[in-house]
Amino acid sequence: MVERSFNSRLVLIRGAGDLASGIAHRLRQAGLSVVMTDIAEPRALRRAVSFATAIYEGSVTVEGVEARRAASAEEAWALLRRGCIPVLVDPECRILQELRPEVLVDAILAKRNIGTRIDWAPLVIGIGPGFTAGADVHAVVETQRGHHLGRIIYEGSAAANTGIPGAVLGY
Repeated sequence: MVERSFNSRLVLIRGAGDLASGIAHRLRQAGLSVVMTDIAEPRALRRAVSFATAIYEGSVTVEGVEARRAASAEEAWALLRRGCIPVLVDPECRILQELRPEVLVDAILAKRNIGTRIDWAPLVIGIGPGFTAGADVHAVVETQRGHHLGRIIYEGSAAANTGIPGAVLGY
């Protein structure tokens, strides 16, 4: 069932970790409707700022935006009407066919594409390495620290994963 009466700009985000949550928060604050999917036991390290926490605890609020676990498209639509971000356990993104989002963002950060296809939505965006703009997705967002962080790539790929974590405050 596609329900669009309250907001026709639906964004589906794969992943609900801290980076995906930052994306969801910003899009929600911009007035877009956001639904998120993740695995049954998300490995979010920064759970206090991750909407993935809703999978474990039923709900979580991050900087004034509430996310709640949903089990179906119907529950997701109901939560959207209440102003919440629905988070579904759906690693294969099967809900895609029921929701039919305008935009799909893959923010799983697996360092490789684990199944996202360019034909899944009118606009498909990959976050970080593993995606090729024009092949897997329409655009890629660079996540490697440095001068190009946040750059939108319309042709080609993000910088390859170095496997070396960046230093934070010298550590």
